[in-house]
Amino acid sequence: MPAASNTSPLRLAGRAQRVEPFYVMEVAKAAAELAERVRGTDRPMIFLNIGEPDFSAPPLVQDAAQRAIRDGTTQYTPATGLPELRERISGWYHTRFGIEVPARRIVVTAGASAALHLACLALIEAGDEVLMPDPSYPCNRQFVQAAEGRAVMVPTTADHRFQLSADQVEAHWGPRTRGVLIASPSNPTGTSLHPQALARIHEVIRRRGGVLLLDEIYLGLSHDDTFGASGLALGEDVISLNSFSKYFNMTGWRLGWLVVPEALVGVIERLAQHLFICPSTVAQHAALACFEAESLAEYERRRAQFKARRDYFIPQLQALGLPVPVVPDGAFYAWADCSDWCKRLGVASSWELAFEILHKAHVAVTPGRDFGTADTARFIRFSTASSMAQLQGAVERLQALRAAMA
Repeated sequence: MPAASNTSPLRLAGRAQRVEPFYVMEVAKAAAELAERVRGTDRPMIFLNIGEPDFSAPPLVQDAAQRAIRDGTTQYTPATGLPELRERISGWYHTRFGIEVPARRIVVTAGASAALHLACLALIEAGDEVLMPDPSYPCNRQFVQAAEGRAVMVPTTADHRFQLSADQVEAHWGPRTRGVLIASPSNPTGTSLHPQALARIHEVIRRRGGVLLLDEIYLGLSHDDTFGASGLALGEDVISLNSFSKYFNMTGWRLGWLVVPEALVGVIERLAQHLFICPSTVAQHAALACFEAESLAEYERRRAQFKARRDYFIPQLQALGLPVPVVPDGAFYAWADCSDWCKRLGVASSWELAFEILHKAHVAVTPGRDFGTADTARFIRFSTASSMAQLQGAVERLQALRAAMA
């Protein structure tokens, strides 16, 4: 008779079980598996699914990282980040956006994810509700949930650039509402709030005694001066999270920052000390070089390339019967209506369509499923972070697939 097991079934915490799957990654895994099978063929995989710049960190940034390792400058930093890096970020706000953000209000974090995690833990009580636009980046609502809060998804439409309006915030504000979390520019739509619209939302939140959490990780990649202003100009009560991943092309370095009211810095510091000790020291020393004139000039050249890719790709999608209801003013995404393609291919939603495109065209795209429930089943997100050659190749393949459907 076999011996009785001493182990009991592993009991998962409720918060872990409430975390929804990240469907983007399910598509990415399927794309990676297919990519291995078609490697070396005349139709290798084209990836337009992941929001990651195809550029690596500029030379001065790479040199700074190597120098820190070579010189042994790798010890722990303060939990709030290197003082010099906080000063450099403060200077960037002044020169790029014309606003004064004192370094003492800036906390360097282990990516923008850690920034949002810290902000949620500091501000959200169990049962608090946070209003968010639907569609929006799925991980953001999981950070609210990890703090025992609840994300309230408010449906948006193209009429409001897939962003919340002040009237919607007013209408959905309830007794448990703690505040609003907005991304501008947004993932998945690449659209931003007009400064006047953001100011009206801020006024509603301030009157209600709530908090505005502003995800500005794509702000450096704005393509329209009308929308390219930081919400930090509205006042010191605005909390902004940002990242070195997108504009600064340091995705895998896991470095970001948080701008908070001065009274909140000590609380954030205490949380960061316990949860993270400090952000990566090597990444911080490397990031100092992001603000050198040579690096900033290179980032601006790259921003122009991202805009050129957008300007090429959006009209191509329109011609393919994949209309983009609102032309993105920032980031590197296209939120395209795929209703006609779903009908032609006989599939129910963009989830099934994404796999059809994957297997028939060898182009990886992201279905709308992750980003909410407000009509997202008829949208697909394309990433234009890939090279122009990759985008052109994808268009040719989609044109061929479209012709085959006729």
